[in-house]
Amino acid sequence: MKKISIIALALAVLVSFGCAKDYLDTNPTGSAKEEAFFESTASIKSAVNGLGYLMHQQYGAYGQGYNGEGTVRLYYGEYLGNNLMKGNSTTFRAAAIGDQFTSNTASLDSYAWYYYYMLIGNANRILQKVAAAEGPDNEKAYLKAQTLTYRAYAYFYLAQIYGRRWSDGQDKLSCVLRLTGEEPDNFDRATTGEVYKQIYADLDEAISLFGTSGKANTRKANYTMDLDVAYAIYARVALTREDWSNALKYAQLARKGYPLMSVSEQKSGFCTPNREWIWYIYGAQDQTLYYYDYFCYAAYNAQTSTTRNYPILISKHLFDQIPATDIRRTFWLDPTDYKGTYNTNTNKASKQNSTNKLWAYGQKYATEEGRMSLLETHCIFAYMNFKIHNEDQPGIGQLCLIRASEMLLIEAEAQYQLHNESAARELLVELNATSGRDPAYTCDKSGDDLMEEIKLYRGIELWGEGFNWFDLKRWGDNIDRKAYKNGGNWMSNYAVTFGPNEKNNWTFTIPRNETDYNKGITTTSNND
Repeated sequence: MKKISIIALALAVLVSFGCAKDYLDTNPTGSAKEEAFFESTASIKSAVNGLGYLMHQQYGAYGQGYNGEGTVRLYYGEYLGNNLMKGNSTTFRAAAIGDQFTSNTASLDSYAWYYYYMLIGNANRILQKVAAAEGPDNEKAYLKAQTLTYRAYAYFYLAQIYGRRWSDGQDKLSCVLRLTGEEPDNFDRATTGEVYKQIYADLDEAISLFGTSGKANTRKANYTMDLDVAYAIYARVALTREDWSNALKYAQLARKGYPLMSVSEQKSGFCTPNREWIWYIYGAQDQTLYYYDYFCYAAYNAQTSTTRNYPILISKHLFDQIPATDIRRTFWLDPTDYKGTYNTNTNKASKQNSTNKLWAYGQKYATEEGRMSLLETHCIFAYMNFKIHNEDQPGIGQLCLIRASEMLLIEAEAQYQLHNESAARELLVELNATSGRDPAYTCDKSGDDLMEEIKLYRGIELWGEGFNWFDLKRWGDNIDRKAYKNGGNWMSNYAVTFGPNEKNNWTFTIPRNETDYNKGITTTSNND
């Protein structure tokens, strides 16, 4: 595999590559060029910005579509879950039915490991160098705070993908804790509890340093890291760790100053930053990933073969639960009033061009509310996505990582778990009725029904944004996909049901590229 080192220049991080045993070797190279680079806080600032740059890159060794953070959102967070399918594509069937959790050579198994340890390795290098750099102490504190937050974020996703859920896995092995880049070659995995302890430690220190720096909320654009992002990541981590008090505390802090998006902003395609976005990945023509980008696969109007032939769809089970008064119901092609036919196994129109009635029906959906029109070569499917579009071709857009609606839903779940059901109901009303998403919405549910309501609106509000599989895993809920004959719209070969304690407990095994290099790993299984 690849040796990860950091020499940041301007806003880019240049990653040098070696081979074989050098995989994840993040020890300082000692080169004069690198040592000179880290002499000042000005240059380290470029390195920190470069961590964000690494989250939006082509990772071609894994195949087209591997693009940094967008891949994790779509391939792991959505394709493995219950709420989103990729048209009639069978590309991800093995992963979606749980058959790749134990495959230590599959791209999906090794990608997240490689990608997040690259972020961690680069963050560790910055943390090693920042104290000795020339520059003001408050600037050093700010740079260190940002870097620690990036590292915490990366370990959080490694813990979710390669470790057990918190409720039954605190003492089970998770990922390898590399904190200096100088760990020995033979270094075993830490437990889930130990990994989350380190994530908390990084975030606690980052929040403290943001405070002492005097620069906590001085960023010029929300694609860079600041205190609000640290709060939001803390809330997300605490929710997954079932630390309800901290989940509530940090979600409230994170969304302060970020009002929920308006109805018109909701309909704008989730590709342009607005007042609700707390953190996002910058995308533009000058930094295009061409046919690798998230929007090439998620945006309904992308002029890419994968989207023209296999647009992403919402599950009928979720769609049918969206009230008719909810503007979010218009985000997907509702076939209810369509008088023609479509394939009930694949959801696809019988013809692929504008002579088909469903195509015209879809074009009407596309152009309503100022959306972009479809090409005649776009295939039309019942329940296809119109929530997400791109700003420019082939896949240009800004990818939202954290927004205030997620924080509100974290608050609601935390309030419920803390037995403050009235507060949880009020938050759901704020999300749905007060915001204008569904002016008719009310909530009188309690007990288990209230928790199901929170889950439902996480599914509706955050659809396509990378949460579904991670939510199902932490809740311990089943994968349950129904075919058309059973009231769903999943293709029959995806229509499976399996529980959270099956399929290697929904944990990916440690990639062979790691175990070939690191002989200290005692087991790659999470079955016991």
